[in-house]
Amino acid sequence: MSGTIVNLIIQLIAGIAGGHAAGKSLSDYDLGALGNTIAGAIGGVGGGQILQALIPALAGAAGGAPDIGSIIGQLVGGGASGAILTIIVGLLKNMMASK
Repeated sequence: MSGTIVNLIIQLIAGIAGGHAAGKSLSDYDLGALGNTIAGAIGGVGGGQILQALIPALAGAAGGAPDIGSIIGQLVGGGASGAILTIIVGLLKNMMASK
């Protein structure tokens, strides 16, 4: 499997986990199971790709297979950005509902 696909899968899973963690821990911003999954996945992949562009070491070794440092970086970046996007979408949802 290509290193890029491995990175995307790691970012996707970490983003979903981050979205669910943010939604459940901050119940005001909870989007439900499907909403947390979608927002977390988009945030995880999007944020992970931005971080990978800013910090090329997160892409892994030049040979293709990512090393443990890049995997941890992808997990942290994807999880954090998935959580952040879930909170932002939850905040926007609450602002729209209050009008």
